[in-house]
Amino acid sequence: MLTYRPVLANSLVASILSLLHAYTLYKDPEVCYGWGGTLRDVLPIGIIANYAAVAADTFSSELGILSTHEPRLITSPTLRRVPRGTNGGVTIWGLVAGFLGSLIVVTTALFFTPFCPAYHGPDHVAPSGLEGGTTWGANEKLFLAIGLTIWGTLGSVLDSILGGLFQQSVKDTRTGRIVEGDGGKSVLVSKGGSKSIRTKSADVQSILLSGEGKEAIPKQVDEDDALLGPTRVAEAGWAILDNNEVNFLMAVNMSLGAMLITARYWNVQLPAEYAQYAL
Repeated sequence: MLTYRPVLANSLVASILSLLHAYTLYKDPEVCYGWGGTLRDVLPIGIIANYAAVAADTFSSELGILSTHEPRLITSPTLRRVPRGTNGGVTIWGLVAGFLGSLIVVTTALFFTPFCPAYHGPDHVAPSGLEGGTTWGANEKLFLAIGLTIWGTLGSVLDSILGGLFQQSVKDTRTGRIVEGDGGKSVLVSKGGSKSIRTKSADVQSILLSGEGKEAIPKQVDEDDALLGPTRVAEAGWAILDNNEVNFLMAVNMSLGAMLITARYWNVQLPAEYAQYAL
């Protein structure tokens, strides 16, 4: 069932940055996008980084599963092999697919960006009337494209690390496959250690065998839990976050991280009205 949560998880940060960028353009319109110089030059970097990272994560998850090799758990010191679909599991093909997804988004975004044209002269300084920093040449565009593509690919790696740590993966011991609820929600398991975790269906079976009767069965039983269903064990991670929360946390870090690195590289100064809050 489709919900709004995956949409917000993947695009909320970029949507907020887009509104902020629209506001800066309303306050001070520019004729083109310059190479550094102001805060508004940094905001599009965060927007592109957000979508590049979530695209890389999507490509990595959906195409990485086609790899002929079992994934390895990125949060494991030994990089042990885990079943396909395990949160935190990575493959070489998955990383390549993530790079491709990031490249598609970055290339498309830069294709439609109205860059300030390259002018001859010291440091490609834009002539009077073209604000927003210095102008763009082929080297600057290529540098940005490579940087954002790699950064987006790292977003899929960060998502795997966060998922491997904070999103529990539960394995069905009968089929050896990873199971999860709708929308990436964790599958509920009964109390106990990781070596003896059972599904609620196993609890139901225990109640019936003890002779307590059906009236003693807990009301909240998953529809897919048969009375004699298989046991399930925690394969990796802690049940702290679900898939949408992991995606949102990754998007926040990749967007803000890209903006901070860019602002530092471009030596962007905060506008005067915001400088007093920077202490």
